Amino acid sequence: MTVGTFESNMAGEGLRIGIVQARFNADVGHGLLSSCLAELKRLGVADEDILHITVPGALEIPLALQKMAETQQFDALVALGAVIRGETYHFELVSNESGAGITRIGLDYGIPVANAVLTTENDEQAEARMAEKGLEAARAAVEMANLLFALEELQAEEE
Repeated sequence: MTVGTFESNMAGEGLRIGIVQARFNADVGHGLLSSCLAELKRLGVADEDILHITVPGALEIPLALQKMAETQQFDALVALGAVIRGETYHFELVSNESGAGITRIGLDYGIPVANAVLTTENDEQAEARMAEKGLEAARAAVEMANLLFALEELQAEEE
């Protein structure tokens, strides 16, 4: 038996990326967006191939992602935001429901969705993680879009 391996493909040229950013915790959101866009550009994704929209908060992200996925105009999607623990149970609700909804969009529509919605104990943790997480989301979106294209080609060859 021969084992095949797909190498990571980080070439972003020609990929169409949709970004949904929560406006709640705006400073962190802007930091996530800035690093995400810089990395997408570094990977070769053209500015005109990126659509960035904003929504009120993390709970609204999945619906916006769903509508973007339904258009079939994107190769990958990115979710950006921050849920920072407060004094109530609301943190758990928002974190869990937002995360589950974001994951479901990728599975339901067969599109990569990079989840860069931070869930942190405080503002300092969010600010410390925002640049790296935005960068990682851009990389995940590009890599997974290319992986799905490669798997689709493999499937077509076998048919």
